[in-house]
Amino acid sequence: MMGALLALLLLAAPSGPEQVIPVTAKKFEFAPAVIELKVGVPVVLELRSTDRRHGFAAPDLRIDEQIEPGETRRVRIVPDKAGTFEFHCSVFCGSGHEEMGGQIVVRP
Repeated sequence: MMGALLALLLLAAPSGPEQVIPVTAKKFEFAPAVIELKVGVPVVLELRSTDRRHGFAAPDLRIDEQIEPGETRRVRIVPDKAGTFEFHCSVFCGSGHEEMGGQIVVRP
């Protein structure tokens, strides 16, 4: 609980420039498939789709966004614990949908 509270406080606190990581979704893949972050460092994931509606869900990091083609969805996170967290497409996008995913690796 304390970690979640710290994460919420860090989300609300003003901080220096955030690291911006562009993430592109296209049929059956994300680029990059591995996103590396550091504990306590604010990051904005800029989610884009090149072809159709996709989802970006990282349940352990409480992220679940829909990405419309031609739009950019900005998701700000401040990781509060180290680990490897899976993400996947949460909007069915065809026969390769089940394989569409990646990892967020958070280092101390």
